[in-house]
Amino acid sequence: MRMGRSLRVAVVGAGPRGTSVLERLISQWEAHPPDQRQQLDIHVIDPESPGPGHVWRPVQSRLFLMNTPSLFPTVVPVGAPTHGLVPSVVGYSFDDWRVLVTSDPVPTLSNADREELSDLGSSGFPSRALYGRYLEWIYQQLVDRCGDGATITHHATDAREISRVAPGYRLRLGDDSVLAADAVVLALGHVPSQLSPEQETLRDGAARYSLKYWPPAVPADINWAKLPAKKPVLVRGLGLNFFDAMIQLTEGRGGRFTPDEGGKLSYQPSGSEPQIIAASRRGVPYRAKAQLDSYLPRSVTLRYCTLPALQTFADQGITPGFDHDIWPLLHRDVVTAYYSTLVRVAGADLVANPDGFLERVHTAIAVSGPEWTAALDAVLASELPPVHHLDVERLSHPFAGRRFASAQDYQEAVLDYLDADVAESFRGEDSPLKMAIGAMNAGRTVIKQVVADGGLTDQAWLTELRGWFEPLVEGVASGPPAIRIAQLAALARAGVVQFIGPNPQFVVDVDTERFEASSPWVEGAGVAASYLVDAMMPPNRAATTLSPLLRQLLGDGLVRPKMMMATDGAPVSAPGLDVTLPPYRAIDGSGRAHQHLYVVGLQLASVQWGTAIAAQAHTSPAAGSRTLRDADDIATAILAIT
Repeated sequence: MRMGRSLRVAVVGAGPRGTSVLERLISQWEAHPPDQRQQLDIHVIDPESPGPGHVWRPVQSRLFLMNTPSLFPTVVPVGAPTHGLVPSVVGYSFDDWRVLVTSDPVPTLSNADREELSDLGSSGFPSRALYGRYLEWIYQQLVDRCGDGATITHHATDAREISRVAPGYRLRLGDDSVLAADAVVLALGHVPSQLSPEQETLRDGAARYSLKYWPPAVPADINWAKLPAKKPVLVRGLGLNFFDAMIQLTEGRGGRFTPDEGGKLSYQPSGSEPQIIAASRRGVPYRAKAQLDSYLPRSVTLRYCTLPALQTFADQGITPGFDHDIWPLLHRDVVTAYYSTLVRVAGADLVANPDGFLERVHTAIAVSGPEWTAALDAVLASELPPVHHLDVERLSHPFAGRRFASAQDYQEAVLDYLDADVAESFRGEDSPLKMAIGAMNAGRTVIKQVVADGGLTDQAWLTELRGWFEPLVEGVASGPPAIRIAQLAALARAGVVQFIGPNPQFVVDVDTERFEASSPWVEGAGVAASYLVDAMMPPNRAATTLSPLLRQLLGDGLVRPKMMMATDGAPVSAPGLDVTLPPYRAIDGSGRAHQHLYVVGLQLASVQWGTAIAAQAHTSPAAGSRTLRDADDIATAILAIT
């Protein structure tokens, strides 16, 4: 290590990923003997509060919930051992912190924080504001740990420009100050991107006819009060952002949810709600999370889609495809979880010959090659009513190929779907469907490890993993807590929310001078409105970014988008930046790797899958907490600068 002068590090972005890098730098630095430490000066650059950053700021609405339970997320390594990482100087996951501050509240907690904590358990779903308070606390703990030899300075402004000035970098900040650094870490998180051609058409039409269009945005950035009461509002998208819009426009305006006599929720409007008219390609929202006391179901064990099984491809020098090599293994585990749970909870009532049925299913699943699906179908055809057969690929498109005679018919079909999904979630480990989804979610963690850093062919990455599997697994395994689906059903029963249908078309009608939406699968589903909300996050594509800093870096050739090869041989710009293998040094426009310009988080979307998912507490850094390994690798490289 260099002992003569200080080591200056600039971390651009103060959200969770930047905070993890900061923690790894401080923890590794403290782990060195005092006489071997060099002066470490870390500069954190972000106009938002360090820790929560922009997305998780504690001042946002409590109605915005996380889609993972308290027991899941962390930004620092926790547990013993910490899987080969230097122990954290502040080793608290969110759930550890929740327990700590519930019994011994810290002064920074607001009254709203204390009220939320009083009702929150490990399996509950915290607000994003409360998670932001945890991130804020972690950051302050790191600042407090700095003593002689280490400093953390927060610059409450943007980084506007980064240039390479040997042997390091020069940063020009939004306040016109200039900062020199030996190493720079880009932890930018969500950044704005250009609209798609379809979105540009809607925006331009809105401007032409005095309509109101809200493009994709972080939900906490939207002024929901600008949407008028009692007017029809089109909402495009039924993913996680939809539920933020839904709850802000209903409970956020004074409406109340209460249990009815049948145990479902009912909704009492305040009269200030708009008429919400929603649609998505699938026609239905993301499925609800199962009610569990763990993140992955305890009853689910992967037998086929395991790390050793998938690593055999690399051991043989093979870069696998997804459809041919990986999905058949996970597919086996998904159906195994489904039928194992079905037999356990209801086998004797459903199966014609329950004795040995599960063994026959397992034997069929174990058939090598693609013939296993035919072998399984043969077992099921003679022993189980078709209504109980699992069609995995249809899970996220339950109405595929089905036509509806009226909008009311479709409304009733979606309501039945929502009620059934809530019921399955409340069954928890006794739901065959939710255990199948749990196996898919468990497999996703394994697949993330194997496909990272070139572990999948470009074609498989673009058209298979990202093309169809990602929408499937997100739609069934990345949904909201069950309460949000129950609330949506209540709103549908109250007539506050209506559904258009699958594969919707959104246009600006030049005759009516309004937005119009319709579904080709639902007769009479066309609706018109003067307000349209695109309920989705910005796409975070590096090549089309609107971030001034990223545009400068791309324009000056300091970074470049990752290019992949499509099936037809054409080059395709992938979403993230081009980087080396870990510790993810950025590659410049001429193909040369920077010595000390690093990338972490969402801008790694071209070499990692699932970069938006938080680190999972008490798991291996190679698996559920990969972002902690990334931060650790970067910290190791920086502290080795001589």
